[in-house]
Amino acid sequence: MLDVLKDYLRGKISFTDEQFKAIGDLYTPKKISKGTILLREGEVCQHNFFVTRGCLRSYVVDKNGKEHIIQFAPENWWISDQNSLLKQEPAMFFIDAIEESEVLLSERDFNEKFSAILPNGGQMMQTLFHNSFKAMQKRVINLLGASAEERYLEFIKLYPTVALRVPQKMIASYLGITPESLSRIRKDVAHQ
Repeated sequence: MLDVLKDYLRGKISFTDEQFKAIGDLYTPKKISKGTILLREGEVCQHNFFVTRGCLRSYVVDKNGKEHIIQFAPENWWISDQNSLLKQEPAMFFIDAIEESEVLLSERDFNEKFSAILPNGGQMMQTLFHNSFKAMQKRVINLLGASAEERYLEFIKLYPTVALRVPQKMIASYLGITPESLSRIRKDVAHQ
């Protein structure tokens, strides 16, 4: 699992083997069965999850019991409820495994320890948080103003492998449309 992280970090920051060993010590590897809930709404989040194999998702459940997917996290993606983790407040959403998965868990104080090991690590983490925030803003704007087809095409760009791996109803939930609408959109896009 740490080899996946090492390859991921190599594309973002320079480090020595000794530094990476210290970074690796900050993580706890965990295998997760499909369907395992890692965080429930209302619990306090204790970890960031870096996916090395498989796929996780975050979602909310509305008052009618309908799931609304916020994010997918395939390989080399991070997922967490950052507000809950950093402020130690109740989580706003659920996180679960939608495939057999392997993740690396990092604790709440990871950023400080990571930055102590790698002096330029703080800047990398800031960039990751900024990119995450930017992606969430873009997602909200798309949900509010883009057509369902535009949202689907954006989904394919963002998650090229996920579309082939998860049930159509999950993709429809992420897009805010019905599975039937998604089927029509997929047919239309395939004919273009």
